Amino acid sequence: MSKIIAVAVPKGGVGKTTSVINIASCFAIAEKKTLIVDFDPSGSCMISLGMNELEYKGSIYDVFNFRRRFEDVIHKTELEYLDFVPFFIQSFQNEQRLEKISTQDLLINNIMRSETVKYDFTFIDCPPYLTGLTNIALSLADSVLIPVKADNYSIIALKKIISHIKYVKQKYNPRLQIEGIFLTMYESRTSVSNEVLKFLQEHYSEYLLTTTIPKNIAISEATFKGRPTVLHKAISRGSQAYLSIANELLHKNEQQTKV
Repeated sequence: MSKIIAVAVPKGGVGKTTSVINIASCFAIAEKKTLIVDFDPSGSCMISLGMNELEYKGSIYDVFNFRRRFEDVIHKTELEYLDFVPFFIQSFQNEQRLEKISTQDLLINNIMRSETVKYDFTFIDCPPYLTGLTNIALSLADSVLIPVKADNYSIIALKKIISHIKYVKQKYNPRLQIEGIFLTMYESRTSVSNEVLKFLQEHYSEYLLTTTIPKNIAISEATFKGRPTVLHKAISRGSQAYLSIANELLHKNEQQTKV
């Protein structure tokens, strides 16, 4: 099985990149051949994985511009089963060029599909908006994983992404499904967190994963040190939560494969 999962929501600061890094790392620990492809021009995945300039050999931007082959920009990580394709833009002129590239959905789709079949799972870290590269990611993905921060603004963003998924499914990608919705930065002692959780249970129970990601200092520390939380501090609440959510997703996919 080879599956592409886009991690997307039109809001920053919800733990999207952190979740991509940690869930993909947990998949790799389970010996699933896993690839992370960064579609976010901010390049946060590169920072979160602690990649330095000496290791850098090109990004997905170079592939889209025909400067590199896809296989030439795949970087190894400290996990045997986890590979990574960064996104790096060096100038304002490149940012302008990106706007034109973002309209070439069929080209990018063909490039990605031909290469990701080598992996069991590919995670695409999308930018915090719905247009451009996010739209392309949804047009080529098999499913969408949606992190929701425990606040009211994230609920608004969730409604937008759900609506957009329906639009993309109808117009571009009929196989697109919702992989799951999960709550991030959850604090069980606060009323806001519990109200958001209750809302998700009432309105999106069919997609809601049982695991919530707590607000946890180990997750922040790991990001600062450029390592997945599960490698930085495996016994932390954050690590255990991401291991749990990864197991939940793997079990779900195994069940679907049997059907």
